Amino acid sequence: MRRIALIAALIASSVSAEDSYYTLDGHGGPVMSVTVSPDGQIATASFDNAVGLWSNQEPHWFDGHEAAVNTVAFINEDTLVSASDDFTVIMWNLTDGSKSVWQGHKGKVMSLAVSPDRTLVASASWDGTIGLWPLDGSAPSFLTDHDGPVNDVAFSADGTRLYSASADGSLRVWDVADKAEITRLVDHGFGLNEIALADNDAWLAYGAVDGVTRIISPDTGEALRDLSADRRPILVLEATKTTDKIAVGDGEGYIMVVDTTDWRIIQDFRATTHGPIWGLAFSTDGTSILATGLDDKVHSWPLAAIDDAAPMDTANRSFLTDPDAVPNGERQFKRKCSVCHTLTPGSARRAGPTLYGLFGRQAGTVEDYTYSDALDGSDVIWDEDTIDALFDIGPEHYVPGTKMPMQRITGAEDRSDLIAYLRRETAPEETQK
Repeated sequence: MRRIALIAALIASSVSAEDSYYTLDGHGGPVMSVTVSPDGQIATASFDNAVGLWSNQEPHWFDGHEAAVNTVAFINEDTLVSASDDFTVIMWNLTDGSKSVWQGHKGKVMSLAVSPDRTLVASASWDGTIGLWPLDGSAPSFLTDHDGPVNDVAFSADGTRLYSASADGSLRVWDVADKAEITRLVDHGFGLNEIALADNDAWLAYGAVDGVTRIISPDTGEALRDLSADRRPILVLEATKTTDKIAVGDGEGYIMVVDTTDWRIIQDFRATTHGPIWGLAFSTDGTSILATGLDDKVHSWPLAAIDDAAPMDTANRSFLTDPDAVPNGERQFKRKCSVCHTLTPGSARRAGPTLYGLFGRQAGTVEDYTYSDALDGSDVIWDEDTIDALFDIGPEHYVPGTKMPMQRITGAEDRSDLIAYLRRETAPEETQK
């Protein structure tokens, strides 16, 4: 009951737009997505496997995914839906804390869209399919005509059509009722990452790997405007529902804000010191913009003062350390491990457990971390041999079913240097004296 009361309190005291710069701080990994509900609630999705619901800049966590969470959307004021690298979509009931796990995709799920009547959720997956999930509990269906990963989906204003953007370079239109393709609206040649649709279907924007941001007719595909700024790739597009603006985020860390009444660029802001913009959302009144990148925080800037604002400081992330500035073992840790693991006691909401006290520890036994079934109760004991094998053949082969990201360290010397670094840095303090 205390959990239910806490979630209810978060909803009752929802975050509204602020007229000054602020951050939402608490995730244990880069924030992949941010969204704002019509009543001002803010939700976030992170590389740390968690969904955050924020009230007065304080988080409440929803843990259930077994890999990075890529996107989150509000179905209504009482319900969230999130999608993950673990191939699942989860619907979260905010009033009682329960969840429903939707399975059926066979690849990472990258984007979600909720139908205007709140009866259907669409999901875009790197398995090349689009999932259609009825909220009445009936069986999902999957649209399968794309020739590559599907990156984004959006419903038309009346909910009868669904638009999809794919790495195959196409933007397609689907009849929702018939679950059939109507037309291929765009064949771009380069992969399409993002789409945004006007509330009244007056225009559709798409962003591509080659840096193109184009406005087209959602009926005919006719080009209406070209907003390309020679920065690539385009990673996120977000339109306001109140103030006729669209925001574009790219791989070089810029946010471009455009007035859709005359397609005039209002702001073009370098929002990161290093790296991409992954997520964007406008405040409910459209006067502020929230953004995510390599940082573990969400940053919110008032648009009126954004030209004078400092960008999010992402240049000093440990995984970006100059490889020539540190010994090889430390370099391997910072580049391969630091985004998921700490070296100090406590897992700190990271995607993986703390490595403190690693050597001699049974796998799956850190108390403040929730493991996958593959490691829960494992008989693996971490030492030089098991760590070497883990990175030699890759976690997915060494412990099938693990939620640890797929990566190998192919060089024997690199593995040896990493192991020596971990043995030194993860030893309990009393053994270091």
